[in-house]
Amino acid sequence: MQKYPYNKDKQQAFQAAQQGYEEAQGLFETIVNDSASYGHQLKHLKNEVNEAYQQIENALEVASEKQKSQLERFQQDLKSMVSEVNQTE
Repeated sequence: MQKYPYNKDKQQAFQAAQQGYEEAQGLFETIVNDSASYGHQLKHLKNEVNEAYQQIENALEVASEKQKSQLERFQQDLKSMVSEVNQTE
């Protein structure tokens, strides 16, 4: 399976973006500030967020109106995660 499963099929693109978003969100929720591996987890989270952003951007190119509003919410949530993590660094 490719790292960025992108094709012009709206549903597949949307599902890839949603999956990337959910993976980033799951990582965000498991990070513990005082964990010995916090730095490693943070780096992994940033990679997941960047990947999710790319998948969302790809999906936005072909998304239906309903999907676009959901994808834009994903982007807002990712931005919130990033700013929250940046405040704790």
